Amino acid sequence: MTARRIAVVSAGLSSPSSTRLLADRLAAAVVRELGSRGDEAVTDVVELRDHARATTDNLLTGFAAPSLETAIDAVVSADGLIVVTPIFSASYSGLFKSFIDVLDPDALTGMPVLLGANAGTARHSLAIDYALRPLFAYLHAAPVSTGVFAASSDWGGAGDQVSSLAERIDRAAEEFAAAVAGRPAASAPDPFDPASYLGGGRSFDHLLGGHPGE
Repeated sequence: MTARRIAVVSAGLSSPSSTRLLADRLAAAVVRELGSRGDEAVTDVVELRDHARATTDNLLTGFAAPSLETAIDAVVSADGLIVVTPIFSASYSGLFKSFIDVLDPDALTGMPVLLGANAGTARHSLAIDYALRPLFAYLHAAPVSTGVFAASSDWGGAGDQVSSLAERIDRAAEEFAAAVAGRPAASAPDPFDPASYLGGGRSFDHLLGGHPGE
């Protein structure tokens, strides 16, 4: 049995949020699908709202606070990445893009990505393909073909009459699990390699055991 670690990035602004709900459902489906393939999967969930100030500070100073550094390391060292963002003004949220901007541009090269988004209306469903997918293509990641969009009506109303949210989640999870299972398992970063503790937005604060502002 191969151990797989999946990073789950949720860019919801409220707590609880439908963004996190969709992220959790995608993650659960992926864990089940990988399990059916003989792989044991664990998930690391990154709630971006918890790192909003640290992300802004990183953009301004070039250094990441220890908590943000931990979140970044969880994402870039994963076997696969699930991302879910609310759609604002026909695109991903500013918080989501800010987090992507603090990652090393090459950190996600070749990584399987499952794209998810949610909004109040199904009219924004194409945002996955005209906003999210080009972003991850630019980062040389490997988004799976099926993205999952959830409108408000998908959470208890009539929803999509052609393909239900549950069906779309299962199809995306199957594609994503196949992509993850087809890659060698990611190795943990070497703590003695300078690249694992310095550069790429990492802070001397973390090295010295300090805290931001000290």
